[in-house]
Amino acid sequence: MIKIITFVCGILLSAVGAYAGDLFFEDEPIQDGINVVQMSRDFAEIYEKLDGVKWGGKSINVAIESLENLNTNAHIAATDERVVLVWGDSIVANYPRPAARDWDAFGEITTALILKLRERDARLHSASDSEIYRAVVDGLMRGIDENGRYVFSTDASVTDDGRILTSVGIEGARDERGNFRVLGVYKGSPADNAGISTGDLIGEINGTLVSELSDSVLAAMMSGFNSGTLKMTLMTPGGARRVVVRRATIVLADTDVIFMDDDNGGILEIVVNRISNNSVSIVNEALNEHQNLSGVILDLRSAFGDDERAAAKLAGLFIGSKPIMRIVETAGEELEIVPAGGALTDAPVVVVVSNMTRGTAEAVANAFYENGRGVLIGTPTAGNARIASRVNLKNGAVLELMNKSIKATDGRALDGRGVFPLVCLSNIRTSGQQSAFFLNVINHDFKARDFNGEKNVDAESVRRGCPTITSGEDEDLLSRSVAVQLLTDPKVYSRLLNLSN
Repeated sequence: MIKIITFVCGILLSAVGAYAGDLFFEDEPIQDGINVVQMSRDFAEIYEKLDGVKWGGKSINVAIESLENLNTNAHIAATDERVVLVWGDSIVANYPRPAARDWDAFGEITTALILKLRERDARLHSASDSEIYRAVVDGLMRGIDENGRYVFSTDASVTDDGRILTSVGIEGARDERGNFRVLGVYKGSPADNAGISTGDLIGEINGTLVSELSDSVLAAMMSGFNSGTLKMTLMTPGGARRVVVRRATIVLADTDVIFMDDDNGGILEIVVNRISNNSVSIVNEALNEHQNLSGVILDLRSAFGDDERAAAKLAGLFIGSKPIMRIVETAGEELEIVPAGGALTDAPVVVVVSNMTRGTAEAVANAFYENGRGVLIGTPTAGNARIASRVNLKNGAVLELMNKSIKATDGRALDGRGVFPLVCLSNIRTSGQQSAFFLNVINHDFKARDFNGEKNVDAESVRRGCPTITSGEDEDLLSRSVAVQLLTDPKVYSRLLNLSN
């Protein structure tokens, strides 16, 4: 039986063929409409640069084999000796595996496999060079790291995370006739400067009735990645009015600061959208301006970030030079992150978290918990505490590998587990439930429990026991009310703070 199988394999290898040298040549760069020489070079660069990143013990085989995800009929096996593509029940490509670190050869094999897949996949065959490249690189990245991604250009990396928006500055919705009713205007936006107000009805844009525009076209007119001029006809309480609005860039702040005055120095509410050096600067300036605070609300409910140094600086403004987190590369040693310099304030802090608190924001929340520096309220964090390694490519694109996980300084894993609040602000569905909760706040009955200190606790069971709040308005109201209550009642604050120590 063994001899028969060996014989059959020998026939298949002979039928498909193997290469003894280069697969592609400079004088024949175009095959099947693709510049195979350039594409091979691009893939060679990717393999070479990824070789300098720790992949958690994964070999280059994993990346190559992930190409099979381009079509369900494909199966790719990369062994120490061969790289084989099977389509259905037939072997359609079979190449000798290149020597170790022969990135040019790996790039050529990747391109050759793509050509074979294009012969059998109409969707791939009709795709452009750039579309194929992006699909393949995305597949390679996800083969190495399921959370990895390919950012087409450094400019795209800015727009992808929603930080820079080109918009006229209008929020609204269609009415029953298909016209667009303005429900809100961004302060300082082009729409605001043009005098557009809430309640105005936009009937025509650039000579076309809004009722005749599709939703997607209308959305593209209102916002996008490029500036553009819109000539609008408005129906206002004062009659019809024509305005000219040009889409402009609206920069969203990494952190917003709100000061609430009181008789004891005031409460500073810090809403962090992204943990970055910009956030550190904003918070640093606010703490220097308000030095006699009665308390701080650090709202991390929608915060994210993957810059461990910025996270350490932000936490250090409150905690000082104490360890903030440990960074663990998927195949490396642990690195402890400690901020430099002392704290700027010793005011009590309430940290608000939710299932959208992720990345280094989880490390910051945990640092307040570990150091007994603040009381955590809200719902459990995402448990997605990872940091990316970035690989810059010659074409301006960036590869991101989420290959660094975050641990607490006491060794607890934050990635996959998350951080748990001491006070759960769970779903509020009726005014009666809301009133009952506030009575509990007043009576100091929080039913607080420190799940963070329970190493073997089932994270998912904690999440089920403290579900997220359905209404954003309810969550805003509840978070601020409970935080203010804690900061203005030293006994309750101290009791909860001691619970985590």
